[in-house]
Amino acid sequence: MKKIGFIDYFLDEWHANNYPQFITEQSGGRYEVAYAYGKIDSPEGGMTSKEWAEHYNVELCDKIEDVVAKSDCIVVLAPDNPETHEELTDLALKSGKPVFIDKTFSATKAAAQNMFDNADAHGTKCYTTSALRYAEEFKAIDKRKISKIYTSCPGTYSDYSVHQLDPIVMLMDAKPVRIMALGDQKHPAHIIEFADGRFVQTCHCNNTDFTYRIVDADNNADIYTITSDFFAVAIKEMVNFFDTGIVPVPHEQTMNAMAIRDAGIKAMEKPFTWVEI
Repeated sequence: MKKIGFIDYFLDEWHANNYPQFITEQSGGRYEVAYAYGKIDSPEGGMTSKEWAEHYNVELCDKIEDVVAKSDCIVVLAPDNPETHEELTDLALKSGKPVFIDKTFSATKAAAQNMFDNADAHGTKCYTTSALRYAEEFKAIDKRKISKIYTSCPGTYSDYSVHQLDPIVMLMDAKPVRIMALGDQKHPAHIIEFADGRFVQTCHCNNTDFTYRIVDADNNADIYTITSDFFAVAIKEMVNFFDTGIVPVPHEQTMNAMAIRDAGIKAMEKPFTWVEI
């Protein structure tokens, strides 16, 4: 059985709490989460790292070095704290062992580049993705016919924009060049222009679904509301990466998504003004 190590900012969060079972199920029991490190105890009143480890029957490590040394594969979590990812991934990306880094990959475009450079310098295979990338609904979309995309999703821009941007860069398959913020900080919306002249519009609304309106050159639209079990597929792809070492998400797409997110934050400081990506 292969041993997976978790590295997290704090361990009592949804991904760390659910991934162990998901991984066991999707690997048919061939992988297990055996080691974990949490930099801090939960700041939200949840379990301490020690309590989490006891609850999930995982060996708690005092140092990241120990997780990296003992594990066959590494998962860096901290899904809502991308500003910690450069620090938390540093030793893992130097290890040569396969590394999955949870969404959101980075707080800035520069940090994303630094992490990939670290991995490349040490021959470490790694990737990141939003689980939304693996929604069954996207398989029905012919990327060659896409003219425009309109997306909506719940949550804040900082935490949830990746769930729009990851599928967008996959579907558009073109270089983003500039972005404009619409609306306000509470209800963020953006227009993204790509190098081939096509546009995407995104928005965040409370109590909404993950929805993608795909428009073709004749202005006909198909609406895709995501209801499929994308998390199961995402975890299966993670296990396949650990098995094969084949990186399933191109680093270029991740860099494009993180560059859009970074520029989008800057664009919200001056609405209705184009910001270069």
